[in-house]
Amino acid sequence: MAQPRLLQLHSATDTASAAEAAAGLLGMPASLPPKYFYDAQGSRLFDAITELSEYYPTRTEAGIFAAHGTAIADAVRSSTSLNPVIVDLGAGNCAKGAALFPMLAPRRYVAVDISADYLAKALAQLQRDHPTLDLLGVGLDFSSRLALPSELTGARALVFYPGSSIGNFDPAAALALLRQAHEMTAGGALLIGVDLVKTIDVLEAAYDDALGVTAAFNLNLLRHLNRLLGTDFDLRHWRHVALFNRAESRIEMHLESHQAQWVRWPGGERRFAAGERIHTENSYKWTLEGFSGLLRQAGFAEPRHWTDPLGWYGVFVAGA
Repeated sequence: MAQPRLLQLHSATDTASAAEAAAGLLGMPASLPPKYFYDAQGSRLFDAITELSEYYPTRTEAGIFAAHGTAIADAVRSSTSLNPVIVDLGAGNCAKGAALFPMLAPRRYVAVDISADYLAKALAQLQRDHPTLDLLGVGLDFSSRLALPSELTGARALVFYPGSSIGNFDPAAALALLRQAHEMTAGGALLIGVDLVKTIDVLEAAYDDALGVTAAFNLNLLRHLNRLLGTDFDLRHWRHVALFNRAESRIEMHLESHQAQWVRWPGGERRFAAGERIHTENSYKWTLEGFSGLLRQAGFAEPRHWTDPLGWYGVFVAGA
């Protein structure tokens, strides 16, 4: 049986991460990138979010693949090699990538996440299930730059980016990432999940559920900073806020201070006024026409898409 390979291309130290977080807290307004959500507890909370009745993206995307999997696979095969290399961005537990194996019979699966070590357990199980498949885990923070050695991907690769994570990038950053993905495919294709514009009540409920799981997920970021940066956040003095910014077509998540307070950490401090917020996440929502246009700008050929019956979510295939 083959053994998974692991390659760490991104090696940010805790010191560098702490410095980035401190800079975000001192910004006007304060903001932090979503990667700080994902310590061990944050990852468990996000898994719980995907099971909530209000959080439609995960099950809706899965439903599109179940209903249209054959057509999606045919579209992918028309732009890639017969047994393509699958490059799975933000692979996590690799479950979504593995679901493509029966349809596409890849010759190699490249799972990309911020830590190769995080991928090790999932890839070990995948190798037991697929003993002859070439598996590679790559540690890379592709939010800054998406680039892999060409010998890992080969020609006509499939870049797979599910889960509507492209929504965490503003339009300019999303375009830059898609251009990098286009370059990486080397004449292959992109398969991507995109959350679409819908009624505000559905959108805001998905990010502010009745059980408070998303609130706990957002607040856990402060607990993470207390460990990483040495801040003294008291979570009791903060509340979760989620709202749809219609002008920007995005859900925003914030943490709002209940009261005037100081937050201190080694070498720094920041006073927050009552009602002042820390901006923790954006999730942009697209129209089918708007995202198709973005793909064309990035250099992809005329994209195809499939949606659920309500038109809440889209799965796109675009050839390079």
